[in-house]
Amino acid sequence: MNNLRLLTRLFAIALLNPCISMFGQKRQVITIEQLYEAAETNSAMLRPSFSAEDEALRDISVARSHRLPNINASLSLSYIGNGFTINRNLTDYQRAPIPHLGNALSIDITQPVFSGGAITAGIELAELKSTAARYSTELQRNNIRFQLTGFYLDLYKCGNLLTVIDRNIEQARKMLDEMTARYNQGVALQNDITRYELLLSNLQLQRVKITNTLEILNNNLVITAGLPDGTIVVPDSTILARSLPNQGESWWQQEAINNAPSLKLARSGVDISRKAESLVKSTSLPQIGLKAGWSIDGPILVEVPPINRNLSYWYIGIGVNYNLASLYKSNKSLSKSRAATVKANDELEAALERLHLCVQTDYIRYLEAYEELQTQQKSVELANRNYHTISTRYSADMALITDLLDAVNSKIEAEQQLINAQINIIYYYYKLLFTSGKI
Repeated sequence: MNNLRLLTRLFAIALLNPCISMFGQKRQVITIEQLYEAAETNSAMLRPSFSAEDEALRDISVARSHRLPNINASLSLSYIGNGFTINRNLTDYQRAPIPHLGNALSIDITQPVFSGGAITAGIELAELKSTAARYSTELQRNNIRFQLTGFYLDLYKCGNLLTVIDRNIEQARKMLDEMTARYNQGVALQNDITRYELLLSNLQLQRVKITNTLEILNNNLVITAGLPDGTIVVPDSTILARSLPNQGESWWQQEAINNAPSLKLARSGVDISRKAESLVKSTSLPQIGLKAGWSIDGPILVEVPPINRNLSYWYIGIGVNYNLASLYKSNKSLSKSRAATVKANDELEAALERLHLCVQTDYIRYLEAYEELQTQQKSVELANRNYHTISTRYSADMALITDLLDAVNSKIEAEQQLINAQINIIYYYYKLLFTSGKI
């Protein structure tokens, strides 16, 4: 018995530690929507997605710049050594002095006129990739929101479980005091007190575990949402009183088809593959551009002896460039691009099928949660009635300690299951919102 009392004191000290560690920290009632807003601006897990969006937007600017003219300028200074002349049979060597300072300056301008659609397709491909990056950010945002929802509801659940445990600890202490008084009167056994002390110790251990879980969940929420350090999140107590809409499954299926980011990404993948296919086709067409240029260089070495003057000229015209290798290479690249498009279409169909199954499963679980709540409410009512009956009979020496312990355990389990059932309705509703892309 002394050991049990010592264990009880140790548990009490352990219970005080979380309270001491949270001393001075800021407790704040925060709704799920406020967590979403905080994560939108502060979550470190979301910032890479925003950076990818910004990079994709800059890629569009790079693709559009290909429509601008290409301007090449070159300038060179050189030292030219003396030359010599010689007959074709390598006789009659004669030295040929050459002006030693060589210079060259040229400017070439090419304005693309027709590129087989490559420039336009490149711009459209960059825009499609930017759209895909936005959908990817939306998907990551939804994942973070659903993760926050899980932490938040678990925090709410554990807080309610802590209340249940505290209430049962208080009842256990009262019963233990009653048993001690009955033992002193000689109408109760020492074994009854010992077994009830064990029950109280187990309840206190559960309280320690729940308190630690609350601290872990709070840390997860604070870090994931990017809240200030030291914030203690207190869930909004009105969350269970919300009136949740109860649309049919077909409505949820249609909303998922219209809004699910995973489906938007799959559709975007098909569009990107088709545009890449167009880009490959453009390589088999000639490229036409307007060309203009000016150059000045000297000395004039094509004359013998060389003329120590600069020769300048300019030109303007049309340039045509055609890659003849595309005649036998582009068909293979085009075949590969078409295969990629087929794959993207298959992935889209698979995404549709997965989405349909997920919505169907979540909707069934959502309705099941309501049924479970009604059942658990009845179970709690019966468990409380049974506990009061058994405790009254035990006080009147008409029931055994085993019956009382069974009644207490049944009552605690029923109360815990009721809390789980209440939270499950909210959880599966937000699961439907997540799956359908409306969270």
